[in-house]
Amino acid sequence: MSDPKDFVAVLDSDARRTPRRIAFITKRTSPQVRVKDEDRVMTYPEVFFRAAVAIEVLAIALVVISLRWNAPLEELANPMHTPNPAKAPWYFLGLQELLHYFPPVVAGVLIPGLVVMALIIIPYFNINVEAEGLWLRNRSRRLRIFGLVVVVFCIFLAVFDVWVALAPTIIVAAFMLLAARTDPQTAQGFQQWLVRKPLSFWIMTWFLVELFVLTAIGTFFRGPGWSWVLPWRA
Repeated sequence: MSDPKDFVAVLDSDARRTPRRIAFITKRTSPQVRVKDEDRVMTYPEVFFRAAVAIEVLAIALVVISLRWNAPLEELANPMHTPNPAKAPWYFLGLQELLHYFPPVVAGVLIPGLVVMALIIIPYFNINVEAEGLWLRNRSRRLRIFGLVVVVFCIFLAVFDVWVALAPTIIVAAFMLLAARTDPQTAQGFQQWLVRKPLSFWIMTWFLVELFVLTAIGTFFRGPGWSWVLPWRA
């Protein structure tokens, strides 16, 4: 049984000054924790205000870009002539590039669906419930699992000759290995930033890098018959 002195009913609005007591928040005070180092901020109004500012800045940037440069539209479509290659809009070219290697169900449904599900579920795993760094606990065990997953996935991509997806995977895995081999107590700068990143960050980073690479290849490096061409020779 805990010491009854640990819990004392007081009137206060500072949760740090009374961390183990029952505090009654008065009507004219805020329940916000007043700290100098803001590792966490309140959803409202801080995060809401930052999101609103980001949306406004992005909207202004898009308007300025649209007024300054015209959209790269092509000539009118000719129903009697199908272009070769027939490319999807740029935001679907990553999936179209995957269709070059995998069946439609795998490239269009299975792979994107698994990535989205992973990004939704992984933050709620016990290993990451506090969004802590991936390598801060059970490093040796997680390194073994990480090595096994990377090797199996690289073999899978190599079997299907998906070299364009294999290279970004190896690069992201190299940064993860660098974070795993870094001592959190002595790390500084970029390495300290890497060590603190959770599993969801690494999966999202891999997904965005793969999406960027596949979209760029589908946009600039694919010619007639979806063959590989150099953009300056197309």
